[in-house]
Amino acid sequence: MSIWADAATIVTATLGGEINFKVTQAYRSPAAWLVFVPLTVVGALLVNYIYKLSPWLDRNLEKSIAVSTYIVIAVIIFVGVIQRFVFSSQVPWSTTIPPLLFMIMSWYGCSYNVKLRTHLSFSEFRAKMSHQRQYMMLCMDNVLWFIFCLICVTTMARITVNTYDNFAIVLGTDGIMRWWFIITMPLCFIMMAGRVLSNALIDLRKYRNNETLIEQAIIGGDTG
Repeated sequence: MSIWADAATIVTATLGGEINFKVTQAYRSPAAWLVFVPLTVVGALLVNYIYKLSPWLDRNLEKSIAVSTYIVIAVIIFVGVIQRFVFSSQVPWSTTIPPLLFMIMSWYGCSYNVKLRTHLSFSEFRAKMSHQRQYMMLCMDNVLWFIFCLICVTTMARITVNTYDNFAIVLGTDGIMRWWFIITMPLCFIMMAGRVLSNALIDLRKYRNNETLIEQAIIGGDTG
């Protein structure tokens, strides 16, 4: 089967909800890159546009997801400890759902910190560079982050479909599917790509206006 036929299979089968062995094979082929690389680019543009329309989402979306999942994790673990040491019993999924929620919390938190530029920013070192070299370093960051997002969207889409096709359930549960959690990851990395695009546009504007490019990174704080 040609790469274009595989790409068509991925699109039509996914939209139609008809996942089978043939579709999972198409996802494993190079055609997945042909589908999900443009999808990530379009998604990044859409996310950036939505953030411009809604400053509240721009400031709070990833934070809200990360904090909410953290609270749910804390509650599950707290109740599980009480059940185990006080009542000598424990809900089976109390040790399997929290790791999946932690995955969501950590990567959506990563997306927010891409906005804040608190991941490997090297701001103290770069602040001593010339204005042009600072811009080159920021461009390199944005390119590397975007490539990272492209890779993660494609590979996590493959994992999601494979998990869906295998009917994998969360251990300790009767009907909670693992793909319900995993499908949030491609969405997360599309959102992250939107953050990278937003950063690139901000850097370009500041460079053209000869504004300060490198600012002190504040973990957990919004400098914008």
